[in-house]
Order: sequence, then structure tokens, then C-alpha cells
Amino acid sequence: MTTSPHTHGAAGHDHDHDHDHHGHGHGKHAKRPPASLKEERRKDRNRLFFALVLTGTIAVAEAVGGYLTNSLALMSDAGHMLTDISALGLSLLALWFSGKPADVKKTYGYYRMEILSALLNGVLLLGITGFILVEAWERFRTPAEVRLGPMAMVATVGLLANLGALGFLHRSHSMNVRGAFLHVLGDTLSSVGVLVGAGVMYLTGWYVVDPIISVLISVVIVVGALKLVRDAVDVLLEAVPSHVDLSVVKELLTKVEGVRDVHDLHVWTIASGMYALSAHLVVKDPMVCNNDDILSAVKHQLFDRFGIDHTTIQIESETYAHLGEVH
Repeated sequence: MTTSPHTHGAAGHDHDHDHDHHGHGHGKHAKRPPASLKEERRKDRNRLFFALVLTGTIAVAEAVGGYLTNSLALMSDAGHMLTDISALGLSLLALWFSGKPADVKKTYGYYRMEILSALLNGVLLLGITGFILVEAWERFRTPAEVRLGPMAMVATVGLLANLGALGFLHRSHSMNVRGAFLHVLGDTLSSVGVLVGAGVMYLTGWYVVDPIISVLISVVIVVGALKLVRDAVDVLLEAVPSHVDLSVVKELLTKVEGVRDVHDLHVWTIASGMYALSAHLVVKDPMVCNNDDILSAVKHQLFDRFGIDHTTIQIESETYAHLGEVH
């Protein structure tokens, strides 16, 4: 009994597939028009490029400094930053791909490239921390002397550079940029840890502090990386977004005038800040109900409450809803 979403008649619209980006909306998760999204992605690319140049410069300095001072913490930070160069490059590549238009094969475009990049970054972070922990274990067994003065100087330069990069990256809400932010945050914590460790070793002569600082930094990085991987996997598995309560969505839909029931309800994330919903609405009598009003009320409430602006909604009579298993 479905008809085209642009066919007017006694039954109104049975099916609606709306991919419009509303420019209004008063909810916490209200979306911006496409022009604003494109501008935000352009800003994300600039942020990532700045962080990439800064991180690359400091990575070279820390690698040389770590080798010359024999500091595990400093060398670990340098290694982390070298992998950050790869991660930031992947993030930039993902943003470029996500800006490509949709086609007949990829109807949502390449938005999920940023999710794949975020997942890869998270896994990369976990691998880095594993390497740091192995090296730290060796240093626990055989503490090595560290040249503290040069170590502290290099760490200070790295800290200032990382703080500058964080200042640019934290302004974005993209999951892809968030992954890059976590990489740089890990470097910032490493620089702080190196400075603290240098101070303690200078005062006490306990060179075992160097691997201890490395382990503490690794724990912090692992927590952030696991959350990033979990969020990326949730998107790929099309899990319900964290800010959406499916029972509340169903209650909201059933309260719309004319709607008797809701089934086959799904909500998922396409990419950062892009949410989609599909549902079947059972109405009292599609020959009497104004389906246009129902669709308008449903779409506006979903957008204002949850920021969902990609909706596919099928309207059914009570008889049709119970015809069989095929929907």
C-alpha cells in the first residue's frame, strides 16, 4: 500500500525518506545546514594539518633528544609522536574522502572513512602502549642513567608544542579529529610525565622513575584508546547513538496524533554528528489521517529532541501491519 512520498491523495504519504539538513532546531543536538558542515570540515582539515606539521617537527627533536639523553620516557614520547604523524595523515586523508559526493554505489558518500580512521588510530594507540610497557619492564629490571638537563629541555619544548596542537584540535566534535586529539593528548601527558620524572630523578637519583612514568602514561592512553575503539565499533555495528534512548524515541512517536503503534524502529550513526532513523508507523486509518501532518510532526520532534535528520518512515494501516513477516 506504499506510495511515493510526493503523491497526494486520500491516503496521503505512506513512505518518507528525508535526507534534508534542517537549518533550525532548538534541541541540544540540533544540526547545521550543509554549508556549515562543509565549513566545519574545512576547519578540521586545517586543524589537522597544523597539528601534523607541529607534531612532525617535535617528533624529530624528541627522537634525537631521547637517544642522546638515554631517556625511555622521552624516546617513548618520540615514538608516540612518530606514529601520530601517521595517524594525523590518516585523519586528513579520511576527511578528504568524506568530502567526496555520494554516488549510485555509495549513497551515503564516504563519511564513514573518518570512522575507519578513528578505529585504526585507536588500535594504533593500543599497540604503542604495548611497546612502551615492554620497554618499561626492561628498565625496571635494569635502571639506566639518564641525562636530566637535556631531557627536561626537550620535554619542555615538546609540551609547549603539544599544548598548541591541542588548542586547535579540541574545538572539533568529529570522531576522526577526536582520535587525533587523543594522540596529541597522550604526547602532552608524556611531556608532563617526562618533566616530573626528570625533577624526581634529579632530587633522588632514582632512575627507575623513568619507566614508572612511562607506565602511568600508558595507562591513561589505553583508557582513551579503548573508548575511541568502542565508539568507532558502535558506529560500524550501527548501534543506537549514546545520546538516544530508544524507548523514549518510541514513546515520542506513539504520542503523535493518529499513530497507534511503532515497529521496526532503528536508530544509528552514519558519521560524527549524522544520525539516521527508520521506522514503521501504524496509524488509525490512513484514508482519514493526514499523513503529511504525521510525518511533519515526527520529523520535527526527532530533529529537535535528538538531532536526527536522516529519516525513513513508512506509514501503515493496522490491517497492513499484521499481514505477514515481510515489512
